[in-house]
Amino acid sequence: MVAHADTRVVHRGGSKINFRAPVITQDSRFLICVSGECIKVFSTSTEECIHHLQGHKELVTGLVLNPSNHLQVFSCSEDGTIRLWDFTDGILIRTYNVRRRILSMHVSAKGDVFVVMPVKRNKKEKFGLVSLNLPPSVEQHVMVKGHTIVFQSVSTDPKCIAFGQGGDYVASVKENVLHVYFFNKKTFYRFALGASDEKAARNAFTCVACHPKDDCIATGHGDGKIRLWRNFNREKEYTFSTVHWHHSGVNALCFTPEGTNLLSGGLESVLVQWRYGQESEKDFLPRLGSSIKEIVVSPDGSLFCTSHTDNKITVIQNCTKVSAVIQGLVHGDGVKTALMVDPRTKALVLNGKPGHLQFYSLQRDQQLYNLDIVQQEYINQSNLDQFEVVKAALDSRGSWLATVEQRSAKEVEISLKLWAFDEQTQSFVLNTTITAPHDGPISEICFSPSSQNSTTLVSVSLDGHFKAWQLTQPDPSDDEEASWSCDFVGDYHSLVPKCCCFSADGSLLAVSFKEVVTVWSPASWDLLTTLSQPPGAIRDLCFGRLSCSKYLLGATDKNLCCWNLLTCSLEWSTSLDVSLLLADPLSENVAAFCGAEKTTDLFVFRPSEPRPHFSQQALCTGRVTRAVFAPRDDPLDSCEEGSQWLNWSQLYFLTHNMELLTFLTKPEEERLMALSKQPTIDDSVAMTPFYLLLGKHRKRQEEERDILSSQSGVRTLLPQGSVAIKELLHTPSHVLPATSILCSMFVSSLLVSVSDSRDEEQPTEVEMESEKEEDDSEEESAAVHPRPEQESPDPGATLGPVLTKAEHRELRGVKRLDYSWIRGLVTSKPMVNTTKQMVKTPKQRVKTPKSMAETPKPMVKTPKQRVKTPKPMVETSKPMVETSKPMVETSKPMVETSKPMVETTNP
Repeated sequence: MVAHADTRVVHRGGSKINFRAPVITQDSRFLICVSGECIKVFSTSTEECIHHLQGHKELVTGLVLNPSNHLQVFSCSEDGTIRLWDFTDGILIRTYNVRRRILSMHVSAKGDVFVVMPVKRNKKEKFGLVSLNLPPSVEQHVMVKGHTIVFQSVSTDPKCIAFGQGGDYVASVKENVLHVYFFNKKTFYRFALGASDEKAARNAFTCVACHPKDDCIATGHGDGKIRLWRNFNREKEYTFSTVHWHHSGVNALCFTPEGTNLLSGGLESVLVQWRYGQESEKDFLPRLGSSIKEIVVSPDGSLFCTSHTDNKITVIQNCTKVSAVIQGLVHGDGVKTALMVDPRTKALVLNGKPGHLQFYSLQRDQQLYNLDIVQQEYINQSNLDQFEVVKAALDSRGSWLATVEQRSAKEVEISLKLWAFDEQTQSFVLNTTITAPHDGPISEICFSPSSQNSTTLVSVSLDGHFKAWQLTQPDPSDDEEASWSCDFVGDYHSLVPKCCCFSADGSLLAVSFKEVVTVWSPASWDLLTTLSQPPGAIRDLCFGRLSCSKYLLGATDKNLCCWNLLTCSLEWSTSLDVSLLLADPLSENVAAFCGAEKTTDLFVFRPSEPRPHFSQQALCTGRVTRAVFAPRDDPLDSCEEGSQWLNWSQLYFLTHNMELLTFLTKPEEERLMALSKQPTIDDSVAMTPFYLLLGKHRKRQEEERDILSSQSGVRTLLPQGSVAIKELLHTPSHVLPATSILCSMFVSSLLVSVSDSRDEEQPTEVEMESEKEEDDSEEESAAVHPRPEQESPDPGATLGPVLTKAEHRELRGVKRLDYSWIRGLVTSKPMVNTTKQMVKTPKQRVKTPKSMAETPKPMVKTPKQRVKTPKPMVETSKPMVETSKPMVETSKPMVETSKPMVETTNP
């Protein structure tokens, strides 16, 4: 056996969200529910899943809001821990280790925490109600040491325990007995219904609820009655009144926060609202889809929430309008079809509501749509024979769907329907209906691997025949659609066939007739060979894949056999009670589920190697009869031998309790935990198209900003991009450190280091001295050959392009030059007269920046210009001083535009 410490079985997609009653937050914005080993946070307005709270190792069994902080929620699990979560940010705050399996959790109005867990009584283990003391601590992991037992024997269903007004007492119902315990008096009261009554079996308690403002206990019963108990603090003077509307058992009871109404629900799919004190007046909200299992009211009373048996949660506003529906994987009473994966949507396909097939996305963990197969109204009544979908199959391209519906009346009624995928509606449309395709029940159907030429469907029946149905294309001149017709009918020595299977390339068809396996050619429908094996009817067949395609596997209740089709001989066999045989379509691996004593074992192997490379004993309780390999979108890169078989596909299987389980590798678990710990921004906003459009626009703006900053010489670090700011904004306020610490962190993030700028200035001086001769030569050429005049830019426009690093170093060198020679020109009088003229054309001196060191030399080397116009040259001295800062930054334009300066002196 191969060790499998790096893999474990988990509740992944399709878990039951109706396993426990959901919780509505204080502001009625979020709805929190359990989902296998994780906790989901939904938006009550958009139905979107906001957070997945992951951390428990076993099934989550309870949720309650933290009475001291309405932004936190407690969760308990069978792993023996209680975890405190911040559901708004999806952060685990603290873990309390109780070290015992916890089945439910309750919190009284006083804030006391109670759990239902195993307790020992008379050397027998029973489930009791225990009060826990969760000590306040700053540590993330806390050990819970002390507890107090309140009831030593209670029901594990949380609906059977309720706390009274102010948390003064607790009521518990089990079988036909009501127990009440007062905490202040520390006294018990016991109230039992007559066990000798003929209807005592239906008088059993099913649920309990306590009035929040009055001493009144409401109990529901199996006969549909609701009893309101009063004066229960006196064991001999208690009274109760009875109201009755439900025709079957009452599944749920709940009072509104003010106690003005009592809500009840049951099998009728109707929410009943009773007026407290006027029970004769009641309102109804019918047609909720399926039986009501739980009822919850928001703390402000604005929302009602009902949990249903079809794994659905309905959000209701004011008991009059359904505002949201959160649908999970419909489990129903049983899955009669095989588990399939739709090649188009990668959705899991199986039985849904009665008479329907559901398409459930395992990646997004939500239902895509329901397909009505029977197309008849379902009547919820026991012992009534109605049509059911018993078989279904999809072709390899997802273009065709075959279904078999059956009604077991005096005579079995069977219909075979073929559905074609419609590209416009993105759903399946009925194409062909075949009434009575066989004389007996159909045991299996399967499609041949699709080809461009033809598509074949094979059906196997208990009437002793198997039939091949061929898709016929109509004449192009006709307006008719393609239809299906029978192409071949086969049998073998009047034996009853059980199962069939196509090879990977569709060239072979294997059909089992009790102990004999027949191999047929679909091209000519000739019987190629027969294979026999030790006594026992073959219950499952499977062809090998890829390099193992030459092998055929057959399973019975005692043996697992492998034949080599090239030699038509038995390759190997082993003694196993195989209940299900399944091949991975993307690898050579084959999974065999074997039944043991009350458990199921799993073996994964290659047909060419009889030794399994993965095995796990006691995989789950009961037998596994439904499983499927779901191809992965991104293959894993697992190097462990025990988990390599999960690299290409993920194995899902259904237990007898209708729980969908799968395998999770250690790298996957670490990746999911890392994703769950990442903070998100504004998670309450739904992923609507408008939100996505804004996200793309913001992303485009950030990219453009990055491009501009990369083109500029100096990249400016924005304060909002610092780590300190992100930590300050993304961390919840109640877990932040002191403000003094945050202030120092914030100020430190805004400070700029001075050492870098000083280090840059030292090589700049040396560089300026080395380039001095080159600058002088450029000044001389600029004076002898002045550049043409440039247009004056718009005053509102940008002053020029962004300076590079070299130009910044050049300007820093210019700032160190001595300009004291200009002081002698400041005292001249004509400079005041032409100030306006020089100010009118400042942009000409700003156009192309250059070092100020060039200005004195050109002025000396152009005596001819100064002789012709001596007055303007004297007059321009004052503007040079007044705009000394721009001249330092953009000195070159003064030399280039010296001629225009002379021309503009005489208006």
